[in-house]
Amino acid sequence: MKKLVALTGAGISAESGIATFRDAGGLWEGYRVEDVATPEAWRKNPALVLDFYNQRRKKAREVKPNRGHEVLAELEEYFDVTVITQNVDNLHERAGSSRVVHLHGSLFESRSTKNPALVYPVEGTELNMGDVCELGSQLRPNIVWFGEAVPLIEAAADSAAGADVFVVVGTSMVVYPAAGLIDYVPDHVPKYVVDPGKPGILHVPNLEFIVEKAGTGMEKLKKMLVGG
Repeated sequence: MKKLVALTGAGISAESGIATFRDAGGLWEGYRVEDVATPEAWRKNPALVLDFYNQRRKKAREVKPNRGHEVLAELEEYFDVTVITQNVDNLHERAGSSRVVHLHGSLFESRSTKNPALVYPVEGTELNMGDVCELGSQLRPNIVWFGEAVPLIEAAADSAAGADVFVVVGTSMVVYPAAGLIDYVPDHVPKYVVDPGKPGILHVPNLEFIVEKAGTGMEKLKKMLVGG
């Protein structure tokens, strides 16, 4: 079975009602990214950071996967699919995708501030001050903040290098290192970009744009790949 690797970004979840900070002039649900999504923000005001992600987690539980998520899951009937997502929601999993790599972490996990290897599921919607790991240290969201290393980038690059089909959905392709994954895909491999904004990656060979939102664009791509 051929390997299809999909790189997804905020655009695919936006159709489900999850806001993206890049569409709001550098604000994310009214917050400056520097105040809620950096190690410095955590050191300065951990309570604010926890509250911000509690709000995001609650919102993520309220929304539903859209056709973009669903079509990616449906493609598992025809391909060995790996979804590499920059999103921290769980909409891919809820749509039925069985192999999802969360490059930037997950809203639904917490981790120890003393030992990053200690990761726990977040039950419900809240993670609060005073919630501690087994070592007694405060739990933080298991999110890769701006300025932090991306632990899963090497595994993602290996997946991209082994792809028989590579798909980019709903990402501006300006956030690194995720945006560089397409450069690991062999030149001969067909690459499809589903996005109304047509990201500027024209240097890539065998590239085809589907200039639509994720839902309708992924429907078109499915017909191109498998017919029907």
